[in-house]
Amino acid sequence: MNTLFVIINIIILLALIVGLFMMQKKHVSFSKRVFAGLGLGLLFGVIINLIYGTDSFVTEHTIEWFNIVGSGYVKLLQMVVMPLIFVSIVGAFTKVTLSKNLGKISFYGIGILILTTGIAAAIAIATTVGFGLDGMELHEGEAEKARNEALAERAAMVEDLTIPEQILSFFPSNPFADLTGSRPTSTIAVVIFAAFIGMAYLGVKRKQPEQGEFFKKIIDALYAIVMRIVTLVLRLTPYGVLALMVKVAATSNYAAIINLGKFVVASYVALIAMFIVQLLLISFAKLNPITFVKKGMPALTFAFTSRSSAGTLPLNIKTQTDGYGVSEGVANFIGPFGLSIGQNGCAGTYPAMLAVMAAPTVGINPLDPGFIVSLILVIMISSFGVAGVGGGATFASLIVLSVLNLPVAIVGLLITVEPLIDMGRTALNVSGSMMSGVLTGKITGELNEEVYNDKNSLNEVVEA
Repeated sequence: MNTLFVIINIIILLALIVGLFMMQKKHVSFSKRVFAGLGLGLLFGVIINLIYGTDSFVTEHTIEWFNIVGSGYVKLLQMVVMPLIFVSIVGAFTKVTLSKNLGKISFYGIGILILTTGIAAAIAIATTVGFGLDGMELHEGEAEKARNEALAERAAMVEDLTIPEQILSFFPSNPFADLTGSRPTSTIAVVIFAAFIGMAYLGVKRKQPEQGEFFKKIIDALYAIVMRIVTLVLRLTPYGVLALMVKVAATSNYAAIINLGKFVVASYVALIAMFIVQLLLISFAKLNPITFVKKGMPALTFAFTSRSSAGTLPLNIKTQTDGYGVSEGVANFIGPFGLSIGQNGCAGTYPAMLAVMAAPTVGINPLDPGFIVSLILVIMISSFGVAGVGGGATFASLIVLSVLNLPVAIVGLLITVEPLIDMGRTALNVSGSMMSGVLTGKITGELNEEVYNDKNSLNEVVEA
C-alpha cells in the first residue's frame, strides 16, 4: 500500500510538470512559470508532510524519486559551474573594454562585495542583540550531538589554520584538482588560476598578436558552447524549482522550526534588512530597484530553493548580461568572484549572529565596541574563499568562531533550522553578487541602461 502512495505522488508530480510545460507552450513568461513551480511545489510538499510525516516510508521514497528532477537539475547546473567559472574569467580578459578597465573593475567589484559583507555583519549584530538571542538558551539533542560530532574533524582543521595559512589555501597548487572542486577553497583557486591565464593572454596579445588572437577565438568558442549548455539547462528551471520546493516543504521539521522560531525570524529580519540595503545602493546609482528585483527573481528563486550559490552562477551571469545590461566582461568577472568573496548571507550575516550568541557563553559582552569591530573585520577578511555550495556558511562560521576563540559547538545546535535559513542566505548571496555587477558596470561605464530598463530583455533571451 505504501508503494502505491509513492506511485500516486510520482504521478502527481508528473502531472504538475506537464502543466508547467503547457504553460511554456502557451508562452507564459519564464518568471511566471518559475513562480508557479515554486508555489505548486510548496503546496504539494506541505500536503505530503501533513499526510505522511517527514520520516515515513512514503515521504522518504517519494523524495528519493523526486530528487531525479530536483537534485538532477542542481547537478546539471553544477556540471557547468567550474567550466563556466574558468572560461568566464579568461573570457573576461579577452574583452577589449575589460582590458582597459581591469583595475577599476577589480577594485570596485571586489570592494563592493567585501564592504557589503561588513554591512551585513553589522546588521546581523544589531538584529541578534535586538532579539535578545543567547547561545546559552540552545539545547543539544540527539540530532545536534550527531551534527557536532560530524563537525568536530572539520572544526579541528579550521582551528589549526592561521590567517596566513588560510590565505595560502586560496592558491591553486594543483589547478586541475581544484577544477574538480576537491577543496573548500577550490572555487577561488580556479578564479585565481583563470585570472593568471587571462593576464598571460594580455601579455601575449601585446607581444605576439597573432597567437593572442588565436587564443581569443578559442576562448570565445568555448564560452559560446558553455553558455549554450547553460541556456539548455536553464530551460529546466521551473521543473527543478518545483521538485526542490516539494522536498523542502515535505521534509521540514515544523515543530523544531517553531521551537527555534525566534532565531529563524531574527535571521530573516537581518537578511531582509540587508537586501533592502542592496536595493538602496541600486537606487543611489539612479537605477530602478523594482526592475532589479523583477529581473533577478528567477535567479533569486532558484538560489532560494537550491541553496547553492555556485549552482545559480549560470543564471546569475545571464541575468546580469541579458537582464541588467552589464557587459560580458564585468559579469563574467564579478559573477565567479561573488561565489567565494563577500557572500552577504553565508559569510556575513550568519557568522555574525552565531558569534554574538556565543560570546556570552565565554564571558564576552557582545556590545563591547572592541568585540564588534574585531568581529566585523574578521568576517570581512574570512569572507574570502567561502565555497558557494551548501555548507559554505558552516565553513565561514567555523573560521570566524575559531579566530575569535569562541565555542564552535553552537554551529551544530541549529541543525534543525539550518536548511530553512540557508535558503534566505543563499538568495542574499546571489543578490549581492548581481548588485556588485550592476554597480561596477554603472561606475565603469559597462552598463547598458536601455537593456536594464527593458522589461522583457531577460525573458526573451531565456525563451530563445
